[in-house]
Amino acid sequence: MEKGNKKIIRGWVMYDWANSVYNLVISSAIFPIFYTKLTEARFKEKYFGLDIETIKAQKLELPENVNVTVDFMGYNVPNTALMSFVLCASFLTISILSPILSGIADYSGSKKRFLQFFCYFGALSCISLFFFNLDHIELSMISVYFASIGFWSSLVFYNSFLPEIAEPEDHDKISARGFSMGYFGSMILLVICLVLIQGFGVDARYCFILVGLWWITFSQFTYRVLPHNVFNKKVEKGIVWRGFRELKLVFAEFRKTHRLKRYLSSFFFFNTGVQTVMLMAVFFAEKEISWPKDSGSSGLIIAILLIQILGAVGAFLMSRLSRRIGNIKTLGLSISIWIVICCVAYIVKTPVQFYCLAAGVGLVMGGVQAMARSTYSKFLPETTDHASYFSFYDVAEKIGIVLGTFFFGFVEAWTGSIRYSVISVAIFFVLGLIMLFRVPKDEVDMGEEHT
Repeated sequence: MEKGNKKIIRGWVMYDWANSVYNLVISSAIFPIFYTKLTEARFKEKYFGLDIETIKAQKLELPENVNVTVDFMGYNVPNTALMSFVLCASFLTISILSPILSGIADYSGSKKRFLQFFCYFGALSCISLFFFNLDHIELSMISVYFASIGFWSSLVFYNSFLPEIAEPEDHDKISARGFSMGYFGSMILLVICLVLIQGFGVDARYCFILVGLWWITFSQFTYRVLPHNVFNKKVEKGIVWRGFRELKLVFAEFRKTHRLKRYLSSFFFFNTGVQTVMLMAVFFAEKEISWPKDSGSSGLIIAILLIQILGAVGAFLMSRLSRRIGNIKTLGLSISIWIVICCVAYIVKTPVQFYCLAAGVGLVMGGVQAMARSTYSKFLPETTDHASYFSFYDVAEKIGIVLGTFFFGFVEAWTGSIRYSVISVAIFFVLGLIMLFRVPKDEVDMGEEHT
């Protein structure tokens, strides 16, 4: 495959445009708000002993110190903690499956097929959220669990194409372009969903169907140009066993690297912080920000759109900055800003304060994600087993998210306040920053002008 082919690069970038609607509509915006309002309404019925229409008519509100819970498998669990635990379970599953499947994909040259499978699996799971029902909360959470598996599993195969379609010096720019396209594409669908919900009174559940259809439709542009079996791997019998052997060989090679191992250790911690904030920010805003009456959802959507716009800008700016000072220093600057954001979030209470915080999150969110992906890609040794190498990246990411979301939910359940959960996330950024500056400039510590 020709590296630097503009048509292939455009097709690769389109998958960011296709799949990012899950990250925005399902993970960050429409579904969290839908879930929070649904669980709050049910909890109010139990708390006041009245039906929801009477509660609305009398404008009854829960006391500030009451934590909303849901009945899950016979236990009363805080609604946000339950969501974090379900996502935690999905990431743990992914961290087990990803290395095994990537080894098979590298051996058989079937990365594209795995990418397609998890794309369709995740998209159909999003569509199934249309049937989300608190009366069958355990079954409904399976859709959340499967959608997460589909989205995140597809990324390991998608990301692994980056070193195959472009030269290392172009990785930052192309990775940033992908994230920017993702932010803009998902923002368009979010606006469409808002028009349908607020302008035409359409049930939010139909937006989950739109997410699945958007994801499947636009991913076809990617599948049309990405080649199958880039290195012409020959498949023999015993593909699973041979996949395991392939992964074992790659892991042995990985252990001999120095810079890559240290970078992955740092990535594990700072990305844990980034992903935890992204996944739980809306729940924090719903609970802790003093929105004007009947405007909380609108305020959240404005903040999310602000984050999307500035996320695209941030990815571009970080890409440019990395050319001047190098990837490691650029990431270090981003992580330092994240630490400040977590600390400031503890005292944020008003919508204006939250908008300022959201602007800061947006500027560093896109940049740190784009730089993290391209930096890892640059540090890879010469190899044809990119999926296996990116599975280590993926496992570090998912185990980190498991730790982050579980820790977030545990702190809230233990302290009774989500504010302590938010400030505790800063610990992960501090550890990531410390370990980042232990990453050498190259494998033999001889230094380079730019990382």
